[in-house]
Amino acid sequence: MNKGYLILMMSTLSIAFLHSLAPDHWMPFAVIGKAKKWSNLKLVLVTLISGIGHVGSSILLGVLGIALGFSLSHLKAVESQRAQIGMYLLIGFGIAYMLWGIKKAREYKHEHSHTHEINKKTVTMWTLFAVFVLGPCEPLIPIMFLATDYGWNGIALASATFSVVTILMMVGQTLLARYGIQMIRHDIAERYSHAMAGLVIALTGGFLFFLGA
Repeated sequence: MNKGYLILMMSTLSIAFLHSLAPDHWMPFAVIGKAKKWSNLKLVLVTLISGIGHVGSSILLGVLGIALGFSLSHLKAVESQRAQIGMYLLIGFGIAYMLWGIKKAREYKHEHSHTHEINKKTVTMWTLFAVFVLGPCEPLIPIMFLATDYGWNGIALASATFSVVTILMMVGQTLLARYGIQMIRHDIAERYSHAMAGLVIALTGGFLFFLGA
Protein backbone atom coordinates (compact mmCIF):
# COMPACT_ATOMS: atom_id res chain seq x y z
CA MET A 1 0.00 0.00 0.00
CA ASN A 2 1.22 3.51 -0.84
CA LYS A 3 2.78 5.16 2.21
CA GLY A 4 0.68 8.29 1.74
CA TYR A 5 -2.50 6.25 1.58
CA LEU A 6 -1.48 4.29 4.67
CA ILE A 7 -1.15 7.59 6.55
CA LEU A 8 -4.57 8.63 5.23
CA MET A 9 -6.12 5.39 6.44
CA MET A 10 -4.58 5.71 9.89
CA SER A 11 -5.88 9.27 10.06
CA THR A 12 -9.30 8.04 8.96
CA LEU A 13 -9.36 5.50 11.81
CA SER A 14 -8.36 8.13 14.36
CA ILE A 15 -10.81 10.77 13.13
CA ALA A 16 -13.70 8.29 12.99
CA PHE A 17 -12.94 7.16 16.55
CA LEU A 18 -12.77 10.69 17.95
CA HIS A 19 -15.77 11.87 15.94
CA SER A 20 -17.89 9.02 17.32
CA LEU A 21 -17.14 9.94 20.94
CA ALA A 22 -19.52 12.92 20.65
CA PRO A 23 -22.56 12.22 22.87
CA ASP A 24 -25.05 12.79 20.04
CA HIS A 25 -23.81 9.55 18.44
CA TRP A 26 -24.91 7.29 21.30
CA MET A 27 -26.73 9.10 24.12
CA PRO A 28 -30.11 9.43 22.33
CA PHE A 29 -30.24 5.69 21.66
CA ALA A 30 -29.25 4.76 25.20
CA VAL A 31 -31.83 6.95 26.95
CA ILE A 32 -34.65 6.19 24.49
CA GLY A 33 -33.86 2.48 24.66
CA LYS A 34 -34.07 2.57 28.46
CA ALA A 35 -37.29 4.58 28.48
CA LYS A 36 -38.93 2.37 25.84
CA LYS A 37 -37.59 -0.82 27.45
CA TRP A 38 -36.06 -2.00 24.18
CA SER A 39 -34.22 -5.30 24.25
CA ASN A 40 -30.46 -5.21 23.61
CA LEU A 41 -31.08 -6.68 20.16
CA LYS A 42 -33.58 -3.98 19.20
CA LEU A 43 -31.34 -1.27 20.61
CA VAL A 44 -28.42 -2.56 18.53
CA LEU A 45 -30.56 -2.80 15.39
CA VAL A 46 -31.96 0.73 15.76
CA THR A 47 -28.50 2.15 16.42
CA LEU A 48 -27.01 0.14 13.55
CA ILE A 49 -29.65 1.26 11.03
CA SER A 50 -29.36 4.88 12.16
CA GLY A 51 -25.57 4.68 11.94
CA ILE A 52 -25.76 3.36 8.38
CA GLY A 53 -28.09 6.23 7.48
CA HIS A 54 -25.78 8.69 9.26
CA VAL A 55 -22.64 7.78 7.31
CA GLY A 56 -24.49 6.73 4.16
CA SER A 57 -26.01 10.16 3.55
CA SER A 58 -22.57 11.79 3.69
CA ILE A 59 -21.04 9.12 1.44
CA LEU A 60 -23.79 9.67 -1.12
CA LEU A 61 -23.28 13.42 -1.05
CA GLY A 62 -19.52 13.03 -1.29
CA VAL A 63 -19.69 10.61 -4.24
CA LEU A 64 -22.11 12.87 -6.12
CA GLY A 65 -19.98 15.92 -5.41
CA ILE A 66 -16.76 14.27 -6.56
CA ALA A 67 -18.42 12.80 -9.68
CA LEU A 68 -19.95 16.15 -10.64
CA GLY A 69 -16.74 18.07 -9.94
CA PHE A 70 -17.94 20.14 -7.00
CA SER A 71 -15.30 21.75 -4.80
CA LEU A 72 -14.62 20.59 -1.26
CA SER A 73 -15.58 24.02 0.10
CA HIS A 74 -18.97 23.79 -1.62
CA LEU A 75 -19.74 20.37 -0.14
CA LYS A 76 -18.48 21.41 3.29
CA ALA A 77 -20.94 24.30 3.19
CA VAL A 78 -23.76 21.87 2.37
CA GLU A 79 -22.67 19.55 5.19
CA SER A 80 -22.51 22.49 7.58
CA GLN A 81 -26.12 23.38 6.74
CA ARG A 82 -27.16 19.76 7.22
CA ALA A 83 -25.37 19.70 10.57
CA GLN A 84 -27.34 22.76 11.69
CA ILE A 85 -30.62 21.16 10.62
CA GLY A 86 -29.74 17.88 12.35
CA MET A 87 -28.79 19.71 15.56
CA TYR A 88 -32.05 21.68 15.66
CA LEU A 89 -34.03 18.52 14.95
CA LEU A 90 -32.25 16.77 17.82
CA ILE A 91 -33.12 19.63 20.19
CA GLY A 92 -36.70 19.79 18.91
CA PHE A 93 -37.16 16.05 19.16
CA GLY A 94 -35.77 16.07 22.71
CA ILE A 95 -38.10 18.86 23.83
CA ALA A 96 -41.15 17.26 22.19
CA TYR A 97 -40.32 13.88 23.70
CA MET A 98 -39.74 15.45 27.12
CA LEU A 99 -43.15 17.17 27.04
CA TRP A 100 -44.81 13.92 25.99
CA GLY A 101 -42.92 12.15 28.79
CA ILE A 102 -44.20 14.65 31.37
CA LYS A 103 -47.75 14.06 30.15
CA LYS A 104 -47.21 10.30 30.30
CA ALA A 105 -45.79 10.57 33.85
CA ARG A 106 -48.92 12.37 35.01
CA GLU A 107 -51.03 9.54 33.60
CA TYR A 108 -48.65 6.89 34.92
CA LYS A 109 -50.20 3.45 35.31
CA HIS A 110 -48.73 0.00 35.46
CA GLU A 111 -51.22 -1.16 32.87
CA HIS A 112 -51.45 0.43 29.44
CA SER A 113 -52.47 -0.31 25.87
CA HIS A 114 -49.95 -2.60 24.17
CA THR A 115 -50.95 -1.44 20.68
CA HIS A 116 -50.62 2.22 21.65
CA GLU A 117 -47.12 1.56 23.03
CA ILE A 118 -46.06 -0.25 19.84
CA ASN A 119 -47.17 2.73 17.74
CA LYS A 120 -45.22 5.15 19.95
CA LYS A 121 -42.09 2.99 19.72
CA THR A 122 -42.34 2.88 15.93
CA VAL A 123 -42.70 6.66 15.64
CA THR A 124 -39.76 7.22 17.98
CA MET A 125 -37.56 4.73 16.11
CA TRP A 126 -38.12 6.33 12.70
CA THR A 127 -37.80 9.84 14.11
CA LEU A 128 -34.37 8.95 15.48
CA PHE A 129 -33.42 7.46 12.11
CA ALA A 130 -34.51 10.63 10.28
CA VAL A 131 -32.54 12.86 12.67
CA PHE A 132 -29.38 10.84 12.12
CA VAL A 133 -29.75 10.72 8.34
CA LEU A 134 -30.00 14.51 8.30
CA GLY A 135 -27.10 14.83 10.75
CA PRO A 136 -23.96 14.41 8.61
CA CYS A 137 -20.53 12.94 9.29
CA GLU A 138 -18.74 16.23 8.65
CA PRO A 139 -15.16 14.85 8.71
CA LEU A 140 -15.97 12.15 6.14
CA ILE A 141 -16.26 14.27 2.98
CA PRO A 142 -12.81 15.92 3.40
CA ILE A 143 -11.36 12.40 3.85
CA MET A 144 -13.09 11.29 0.65
CA PHE A 145 -11.59 14.25 -1.22
CA LEU A 146 -8.12 13.43 0.09
CA ALA A 147 -8.64 9.85 -1.09
CA THR A 148 -9.37 10.99 -4.67
CA ASP A 149 -5.60 10.85 -5.31
CA TYR A 150 -5.96 7.06 -5.09
CA GLY A 151 -8.97 6.66 -7.34
CA TRP A 152 -12.45 5.35 -6.63
CA ASN A 153 -11.05 2.25 -4.92
CA GLY A 154 -9.22 4.49 -2.49
CA ILE A 155 -12.35 6.53 -1.87
CA ALA A 156 -14.37 3.36 -1.27
CA LEU A 157 -11.86 1.92 1.19
CA ALA A 158 -11.53 5.17 3.14
CA SER A 159 -15.32 5.59 3.27
CA ALA A 160 -15.84 1.98 4.37
CA THR A 161 -13.18 2.27 7.09
CA PHE A 162 -14.68 5.48 8.47
CA SER A 163 -18.18 3.98 8.35
CA VAL A 164 -17.30 0.71 10.11
CA VAL A 165 -15.42 2.45 12.93
CA THR A 166 -18.18 5.04 13.40
CA ILE A 167 -21.01 2.48 13.46
CA LEU A 168 -19.16 0.09 15.78
CA MET A 169 -18.40 2.97 18.15
CA MET A 170 -22.04 4.08 18.10
CA VAL A 171 -23.29 0.58 18.93
CA GLY A 172 -20.62 -0.11 21.55
CA GLN A 173 -21.04 3.19 23.38
CA THR A 174 -24.83 2.91 23.27
CA LEU A 175 -24.69 -0.50 24.97
CA LEU A 176 -22.22 0.73 27.60
CA ALA A 177 -24.39 3.77 28.34
CA ARG A 178 -27.48 1.55 28.57
CA TYR A 179 -25.82 -0.68 31.18
CA GLY A 180 -24.88 2.41 33.17
CA ILE A 181 -28.40 3.85 33.01
CA GLN A 182 -29.93 0.52 34.07
CA MET A 183 -28.16 0.85 37.42
CA ILE A 184 -30.55 3.70 38.26
CA ARG A 185 -33.52 1.92 39.82
CA HIS A 186 -36.17 4.09 41.43
CA ASP A 187 -39.91 4.47 40.95
CA ILE A 188 -39.57 8.19 40.18
CA ALA A 189 -36.87 7.46 37.61
CA GLU A 190 -39.16 4.84 36.06
CA ARG A 191 -42.16 7.16 36.03
CA TYR A 192 -40.26 10.06 34.47
CA SER A 193 -37.98 7.95 32.26
CA HIS A 194 -39.44 9.35 29.03
CA ALA A 195 -39.30 12.94 30.25
CA MET A 196 -35.70 12.53 31.40
CA ALA A 197 -34.78 10.86 28.10
CA GLY A 198 -36.18 13.85 26.20
CA LEU A 199 -34.34 16.27 28.48
CA VAL A 200 -31.03 14.45 27.97
CA ILE A 201 -31.49 14.45 24.18
CA ALA A 202 -32.35 18.18 24.15
CA LEU A 203 -29.32 18.96 26.36
CA THR A 204 -27.12 16.90 24.03
CA GLY A 205 -28.30 18.98 21.09
CA GLY A 206 -27.80 22.15 23.12
CA PHE A 207 -24.27 21.07 24.01
CA LEU A 208 -23.49 20.68 20.30
CA PHE A 209 -25.02 24.08 19.58
CA PHE A 210 -22.83 25.90 22.11
CA LEU A 211 -19.81 23.84 21.06
CA GLY A 212 -20.21 25.03 17.47
CA ALA A 213 -21.11 28.63 18.38
